[in-house]
Amino acid sequence: MKRREFLKKAGIAGLGLAAANTLALSCLRNDNELSKLKNWVWITPESGLSDDEWKRRFTKLKEYGFQGAIIQVYSSHKAWYETPYLPVQEVLLERLIDAGIETGLEVHAWIWTMINNNPFYIQNHPEFWALNGLGQPAHTHPAYVGYYRFMCPNQPGVQDFIEQNVRILSQKTGLHGIHFDYVRMPDVIIAEALQPVYDVIQDREYPEFDYCYCELCRQKFRDKSGIDPLKDLADPSANKQWRQFRYDSVTNLVNGRLIPAAKNTGMQATAAVFPNWESVRQEWSKWDMDAFFPMLYHNFYNADLDWIAANIRKQLQAMKSPKPIYSGLFLPALTAENLPEAIEISVEAGASGVSLFAFNNISDSYWNILKQAFASASDQK
Repeated sequence: MKRREFLKKAGIAGLGLAAANTLALSCLRNDNELSKLKNWVWITPESGLSDDEWKRRFTKLKEYGFQGAIIQVYSSHKAWYETPYLPVQEVLLERLIDAGIETGLEVHAWIWTMINNNPFYIQNHPEFWALNGLGQPAHTHPAYVGYYRFMCPNQPGVQDFIEQNVRILSQKTGLHGIHFDYVRMPDVIIAEALQPVYDVIQDREYPEFDYCYCELCRQKFRDKSGIDPLKDLADPSANKQWRQFRYDSVTNLVNGRLIPAAKNTGMQATAAVFPNWESVRQEWSKWDMDAFFPMLYHNFYNADLDWIAANIRKQLQAMKSPKPIYSGLFLPALTAENLPEAIEISVEAGASGVSLFAFNNISDSYWNILKQAFASASDQK
């Protein structure tokens, strides 16, 4: 059923867009939806696929036990939806919302939040980017990889830029939610198994990976504490107050600007988050999200599957108010034999389901076991 047909049948076609979106969502879901056991998959779009192909894929996902598809619609360069604020790769999200309505699969819009690789902003708004402890801006000296061009969470222009993108998505009728990724700073200490990959040894916090030291952040901290982290601290990384200031800078952006923008039409707000949140200045236990998707990629941390369960328990205990956690599982690190175990221990530890990274990694060997694995997890819940 197309969105317009859905609204007409629901008797709300004559209402304003914001009201129609809210009522449409209430018809598609109930308020307790995120509390149920659910399974998700992250999907990176492909150009040129027909509507019928997307419906076929969504039908298969639904048949095998998935309830939601998290579609990457903005990854710091171009958008996959209609928007006046960004260059558009292809108008795809609106078509996928229709496919979701027809197949009964929830569609959530996945966006890169703090990373911006758009040449227009790089050329015209150099103040947007976070500075490391050496005074190097992220758009000219990105950490680790070229796309790590993180913006500063305290810059008003950055806050406005992200919020306007969220508000555009919040008006997409039939969309279930907005999924925030990269809501953080660069890894001041990257996961253990990745350090050799990037040829770094991080036995402590080094200034070239430590953000943000822009003049605005320093001034805000001076106003709060009387301390300039660059001039007054011999080792800024050892100062708990300065560390907390960075946590709070991201949290204030999330709770003060992004979540209200997402929820202004009744949209769900969720986030992909790190288990080692301190290392990315991401104190997500304080965020007012509807649900969290911790990326429990155990191989990044040289850990076994029990590490996944331990982190879920730890994260559930840390949250200021109970919210569903969906265990983010990294398929390249899991075999078809141990994926069911990863799903089982996630649910046993208190997860409300799992999310798989990513759709294109689901080979036949995974498909063959997923339906039974999800059914078994649902039985134990």
